[in-house]
Amino acid sequence: MVDEVDHENAYDGLLGGDDSQWAFGTDFEDPLAGVDTTLPAGVDAHDLATYCLMLADDALVMSHRLSEWCSRAPDLEDDIALGNIALDLLGQARLLLARAAAADPSVVPVLPEGSPVPPEDALAFFRGDGELLNVRLVEGDNGDFGRTIARLLVFSAWRLALLEHLTPSRDHVLAAVAVKGVKEMTYHRDYAARWFVTLARGTDESRRRVVEGLTAIWPLHGELFVTQDVERRVADAGVGVAPDTVADEVDALLDQVLSAGGVERPSVSALAGVRGRTGRHGLHTEALSRLLAEMQVVARAHPTGAW
Repeated sequence: MVDEVDHENAYDGLLGGDDSQWAFGTDFEDPLAGVDTTLPAGVDAHDLATYCLMLADDALVMSHRLSEWCSRAPDLEDDIALGNIALDLLGQARLLLARAAAADPSVVPVLPEGSPVPPEDALAFFRGDGELLNVRLVEGDNGDFGRTIARLLVFSAWRLALLEHLTPSRDHVLAAVAVKGVKEMTYHRDYAARWFVTLARGTDESRRRVVEGLTAIWPLHGELFVTQDVERRVADAGVGVAPDTVADEVDALLDQVLSAGGVERPSVSALAGVRGRTGRHGLHTEALSRLLAEMQVVARAHPTGAW
C-alpha cells in the first residue's frame, strides 16, 4: 500500500519517518569522534578553548562571506570554486568549535532545556557579535570580485602559514585540523593569487578594481600579526602559533604575488582599535552585526528545533 501524498504541499514528503531523501540521514555524528581530545599536559583548558574560537571564528565568518557569492560569481566555474572554498572553511570552523567546547564546556552558550543543538552549532549561532573573536579582515562586505580576491589572497596566505606551523601541535585535534587545512588553504591561496595577477594584468578596469580592493582591506592587514596574550601562552605550551612569528613569510609571499601583478603595496594607515581592543577582543565593525543577523536568524528563532 502506498501512502497518499499531499501534492498541494511541497514539503509533505519531507515529513514522517522516511529518511531516504537525506544524503547523510537526519542526524550528525560527533565531529571529534575517534579523535583523542585529552587536554595536553600543562595547557590551560580555557586558553585552549579561546584559541580554538579565534581560529574557528575567522573561518566561520569568512566562509559565510564567500558563500554570499553563490549564483553571483563571474562564471559557473568560479561560482563553484568560491562555494567549495567556503565549505572548506566551514568544515574547519566546525571542528575547531567542537574542540573549543570539548576543552572548556563553559564557553558554550546555554540554550533552553531539551534543545538538541550540538555545542559547535550553539557556538556558531547563539553568540552575539561581541562574543566572536575573529579578526576584522574577514567580516566586511564582499564588495566586487576584485575586492573579494584581494581579501582571499591576504587571508589564505596568512591562514596557510598559521596552519603549517600548527601541524606539530601537541593537541591532537589542532594538529589534525592543521594537516587537513594546509591542503585546503594551499588551493585557496593559489586560486586567489592566480586571479589577483590575472585581474592586475588584465584590462584597465579589472586592474583598477583589484587594486582598489587591496587598498580597501589593507588597513586590517596588520591586525593579523598581532599576538594576543592567549596566543602567546598556547604557543609557549606547544599547542598554538603566535601570529607575529609568521609575518615575514606571509609578507614575502604577498610581495611575490603583488610583484607578479605589477602592483605596489598600499600606502594606507592601519585601522586602529578602541583602547587597544580589536576583533580578537570582540570589538567589530557594524558589518559583522548585519552578517550575524542573517546567518543566525533561523537558529535563534528555533533554539529547540531539530534539523
